[in-house]
Amino acid sequence: MMIELDPHIHSIASGHGSLATITDLAKKASQVGLKAIGITDHAPATLGAGYASYFRSLSHAPKTRCGIDILYGVELNILDQNGSVDLDDAILETLDYAIISMHAPLYTSGSVKENTLAYQNAMQHPKVKIIGHPEDAKFPVDFEALILLAKRLKVAVEINNSSLGPSGYRGDVKENVRQLLFYCKKHGCPVVLSSDSHGVSHVGDISYALKIVSECEFPEALIRNRSANEFVNFIG
Repeated sequence: MMIELDPHIHSIASGHGSLATITDLAKKASQVGLKAIGITDHAPATLGAGYASYFRSLSHAPKTRCGIDILYGVELNILDQNGSVDLDDAILETLDYAIISMHAPLYTSGSVKENTLAYQNAMQHPKVKIIGHPEDAKFPVDFEALILLAKRLKVAVEINNSSLGPSGYRGDVKENVRQLLFYCKKHGCPVVLSSDSHGVSHVGDISYALKIVSECEFPEALIRNRSANEFVNFIG
């Protein structure tokens, strides 16, 4: 199976690990056979990330580069158990979608119940369409409770290729990903397969994510970025 759209990619504006411009990323996407990409740079609380003005300017950015359709989003940081995030509603409204994620030290991990509540509260924002790398062992959550709400709110669970690779820094997350896929399959919750590429190197690379999806016999019909049109319809 191939994907037409990679929904989680970082440019130089994320402030770490990438020197790639959006045009560089679009060129690479064209080379690897994608039809579209989602630029989801880290929100302002991340060290070195773009200011709010960067995200505000994206509404004026080209929607197509190098023959690739471009969606402009953000990877928001969950800041507390109330689900507070680091970009205000006025700017979020101008973006195509948002991913919510937990990153240390911006979020201090609590109990499973507390971490789950933080995700659930952040998920309520209408622009949030993807739960970012919830398999991270540093932030344990109740997967079934998380997925039940995601299904109701029409939010997809990310299967993050970067987490699953040999250089992944979130620990040995394979069993967590298997649990996520089990509950998503059980409750009919959609997922997206993403590279989480910081720069051009891994744009469109979902090889590890695809392997575990295949091992779990996860239904392709629940993968929302198989086609670019399907993903655009999903985010509304």
